[in-house]
Amino acid sequence: MMLFDTKAKAVVPFEPGPIVTMYTCGITPYDSSHLGHAATYLTYDVLQRRLRDRGHETRCVRNVTDVDDDILRKARELGVHYLDLAASQIAIFDRDMEALGLLEAWSTPRATSAIADIRRFIGHVLDNGHAYQSGGAVYFDVSSFDDFGSLSGYDRDEMIRLAGIHGGNPDDPNKRDPLDFILWQPSAPDEPAWDSLWGPGRPGWHIECSALAMRELDSSTIDLHGGGADLVFPHHECESAQSEAATGEPFVRHWMHQAMVFMDGEKMSKSLGNLVFVHELLKTHEADAIRLGVVVHHYRTEWSWDDAVMPEADARLAAWRAAGVGDGALEEVRAALDNDLDTPTAVAAIDAAAAAGQGVSEAAALLGVTIGA
Repeated sequence: MMLFDTKAKAVVPFEPGPIVTMYTCGITPYDSSHLGHAATYLTYDVLQRRLRDRGHETRCVRNVTDVDDDILRKARELGVHYLDLAASQIAIFDRDMEALGLLEAWSTPRATSAIADIRRFIGHVLDNGHAYQSGGAVYFDVSSFDDFGSLSGYDRDEMIRLAGIHGGNPDDPNKRDPLDFILWQPSAPDEPAWDSLWGPGRPGWHIECSALAMRELDSSTIDLHGGGADLVFPHHECESAQSEAATGEPFVRHWMHQAMVFMDGEKMSKSLGNLVFVHELLKTHEADAIRLGVVVHHYRTEWSWDDAVMPEADARLAAWRAAGVGDGALEEVRAALDNDLDTPTAVAAIDAAAAAGQGVSEAAALLGVTIGA
């Protein structure tokens, strides 16, 4: 199997052992899941289906960020407890993903379950000389880590720009460097706080995923880490740096990222409000058709939602089901998925087989699409 590696900036062999350890960044549960989320999780779902088809066991961890700036801000706006907000949105997300037929995650840990792990992790980073205390917080010292920036490949100015957009607060006067990032921070009076050696507070965003990935997968090095392309910097860059600073071991063997889904000329995001919600689509379209509306696009290619997506997907699903059960296009689909998860070529191969009257249920199943009983 060949997959694009974000850090290598190239399509390279993906050669895991019998058990494939995977981590994909999950939701921050302060609003409903949208098609951008679905595109990401469907990509890793199809990858797991092909890996299992090849004989591997997959263990995919998908976290829940149930304490961070975004969810606390939203809970404050709504006047509700942040964990009550999280519970309601996690329930919606779980229903949506189950309806879409996603393989069950190996584990779905919540950030609030890992406070003890996070405190130990921060202690290791401090002990290894890669962090410092300032203004009641603990910061990662990027100057101490030569490899910082190697995942994204961005120059310093671009990293500072993106840190400012994504909550990195480059102007924080307590930092030694604008790119230094929070490991532990004091909580505001109305925010949750946990005791620590550095004072009461709460974890930074990035440290949560490092602690959860290593705890759940019981290893300092995991086979594959993924998420949306908007997480490459700062989230995954910082996650990689702090993890390797803590353990002295490579954190991720292969980085894989899903391109953004657009609508109205902008990336689909909660902050912009240009969203297509999964639970709304499910009211009028079958889950299998929604899958087809997504996987017809390659995971590394940005694409834009429009009104033609679902009618085309509905028609395609009807044609595949009319062709019936069988193994038509199965080997072509396997070859396509092994070539950097080329789902558009896989879809085209199934289209051709169905048009030729061949049953396509086995090939469709590799994309998570159900044909026949």
